[in-house]
Amino acid sequence: MDEVERVNPAGGASARSAHGLEEWVRAVAVDLGVDPAVADVPAVLDLARDAADGVGRPAAPLTTFLLGYAVGMAGGHRETMDRLTARLGELARSWAEAPDGAGSAPRRETGSR
Repeated sequence: MDEVERVNPAGGASARSAHGLEEWVRAVAVDLGVDPAVADVPAVLDLARDAADGVGRPAAPLTTFLLGYAVGMAGGHRETMDRLTARLGELARSWAEAPDGAGSAPRRETGSR
């Protein structure tokens, strides 16, 4: 992936290099004292997109925050991140497909503790 498209609040799009995003993620991870390898950037961006499309734009940052919180509470393992990202993506996509707009009920499982 050479470029990531970023939409500004005014509605226009500007291109940012993937390298710049990788540097940002690495800097944030170091600042927060977490392993940057746990952050699967494409998967998190896909989840944010699915939440925004399936539920509504405000759901994107809230969903990714809750994902990070759940992964941290479960020990911060990459396997947990992958599993919960996939599950939340499915939930967000099913939310949009449900006739009442309320998707399937979430299961209570956060991973190993």
